[in-house]
Amino acid sequence: MHKITLSLLALSFLFCLSAPAQAAEPVKVFILVGQSNMQGHASMFTLGHQIKDPRTKDTFAHLHDGAGNYKTRGDVSIHFIDRHGPLTVGYGKNKDWFGPELGFGWVVGEHFDQPVLIIKAAYGGRSLFRDFRSPSAGLPDDDYLQQELENAQKNTQRNNERRNRKDPLPTMDDVKGRYGFAWRDMVGEIDKVRDNYKTLFPELAGRELDFAGVVWFQGWNDMINANNSAHYTQNMKHFINDIRKEVGVKDLPFVIGQLGVDGPYKGDNAENDKKEIFKRNQAAAAEGMKRVAVVKTDQYWDELAAEKFKTWKDDIDEWRKYGNDRGYHYLGSPLIIYRIGDAFGKAMVELQE
Repeated sequence: MHKITLSLLALSFLFCLSAPAQAAEPVKVFILVGQSNMQGHASMFTLGHQIKDPRTKDTFAHLHDGAGNYKTRGDVSIHFIDRHGPLTVGYGKNKDWFGPELGFGWVVGEHFDQPVLIIKAAYGGRSLFRDFRSPSAGLPDDDYLQQELENAQKNTQRNNERRNRKDPLPTMDDVKGRYGFAWRDMVGEIDKVRDNYKTLFPELAGRELDFAGVVWFQGWNDMINANNSAHYTQNMKHFINDIRKEVGVKDLPFVIGQLGVDGPYKGDNAENDKKEIFKRNQAAAAEGMKRVAVVKTDQYWDELAAEKFKTWKDDIDEWRKYGNDRGYHYLGSPLIIYRIGDAFGKAMVELQE
């Protein structure tokens, strides 16, 4: 009996030596895409006040140690154009700002046991109609392109005359070439991280990537143009389908951040208000689509900050306790932007189910 026991132990030991090591769980990857408000204009200067202000401090209590030091998350990594590292403050348009990635990353980091990687591809002043236009949307019709060419040539002629220059007139190829350039930039960022993440983030070496969702936060450049707004719903559906194909995940969870500048509508003619029309066009993109959610960002507007903005020139120091930018950048308010990112994260977690 003793010999049998020893033999079984020996066989068990040999099996353990020969069995392949269990692969580490894959990294959950989220792509955050959009224009300036996804870049992030929430002021770090203002955040320094709001982490202490009784009105706002609870929102940010988990982000710092109480001695003025902001925390980093070792389980959430981020790549944004020319910056990468563990998630913390300062991943906005520049190191003095942050964007929705902060609230979003904190929520998904808490939810998932495995590491999270955020790829942020955001560029100011981009439209979906032209700049982010995805492949399956094709090009606008010939008449529209011809009119665009004529306008571009007139603008170049005026600039040449005004500045005594001799710049060549745009061609139809020039006009067509602008369509989808931000889409291609975004794909380039995704591919760059996908190909190099083990070098960029050595702690993730040995793990595969699992693309788990996209957050889209964009709209101003389409909202101010009636034609762009009218085509937004269909162009958004094309974008969702195309990015799912790009990363190879059918029904990849997708969150649309609905434009919410100026907060909930207070007028009496929502049917004809261009912002409300645009918001409806954004929301319609989710209809009939699987695993697509719309987050209404107007509900996170800070009315007190908006009121302070009206007289910001009279007392800039007082104003900067509430925000540090214009209305179209959600006033540069940390309170607004963090809450929006937090809502994006919660919507994404629900879609994972």
